[in-house]
Amino acid sequence: MNGFGYLRPGSVQEAVEAHAAQPGARYLAGGTNLVDLLKLGVERPALLIDIGRLPLDGIQELPDGSLRVGATVRNSDLAADPRVRARWPALSQALLAGASAQLRNAATTGGNLLQRTRCPYFQDLDKPCNKREPGSGCGARDGVHRDHAVLGHSPQCIATHPSDMAVALAALDAQVELYGTDGTRRLPVADFHRLPGEHPERDTWIRPGELITGVLLPAATAGAPSAYRKARDRASYAFALASVAVLLRVADGVVDQVGVAFGGLAHRPWRARHTELALLGAPATPAAFEGAVALELAHAEPLRDNAYKVSLARNLALDVLNRLAPAPAVA
Repeated sequence: MNGFGYLRPGSVQEAVEAHAAQPGARYLAGGTNLVDLLKLGVERPALLIDIGRLPLDGIQELPDGSLRVGATVRNSDLAADPRVRARWPALSQALLAGASAQLRNAATTGGNLLQRTRCPYFQDLDKPCNKREPGSGCGARDGVHRDHAVLGHSPQCIATHPSDMAVALAALDAQVELYGTDGTRRLPVADFHRLPGEHPERDTWIRPGELITGVLLPAATAGAPSAYRKARDRASYAFALASVAVLLRVADGVVDQVGVAFGGLAHRPWRARHTELALLGAPATPAAFEGAVALELAHAEPLRDNAYKVSLARNLALDVLNRLAPAPAVA
């Protein structure tokens, strides 16, 4: 591990100013991903800014019925929060599907959003990787890519984003709150992560020095039926081969509100806009669900060894949609 400076700031403002003043600085919270990357030599920050003791660990219900989750709230605490479990159940399910209990006790909300791909070419300094070293090539494209992207990838990178939590947040229309030298702003979680394009080294649209201070779960999706499902190589402690988060509200047999996001398929949580547009106002039937999901996955571009992900994602999405839809009334 390379040497680095260490700072424990006394305020959010101090943290942001320190980061802005030191190119290559990194924020440290739970450290469940960053510390591993430090050990591997993938990350080599000049300065670590420890935000673990800043007052960002609260969960606050706002007057409009939304819920603000602080950036350093632990994954285990967020999953267990009774308001989350009752009103945004897909989020609780996604958190519990990720990692081990020990890691969930350390990992934070902001850190979960910022975790980096688990592509083995990214983590191996002896392998080419445009995300780690721009211009070096993508070793996975012609190498081992069974676990890699089928949507939104580019010749530069076919890595996938590993977060379960982010997939649920995207489907639930959550927003990420950021604070930087220009003040506070919010971005939809669905738009927070980038597609690789020509710059796969840039994971998100976060600006230099900005700090995630919280996530907002909106009142508009509170209480709507939602669920998360994940397929993986083993029963626990594995990243998604494919996953799906769905919010589905049905009124008089017609889809009144819908949010669908896929995980494990792209460089970011993939909001299924084609599926949502097809379903909104449509009858909540298996046939409608199948057609709408097919519209989204028609855009997939699988590689040599990962075409199975398309049918896997389709089956997961249809299972969740059909389970959330109310049973038809008996005449």
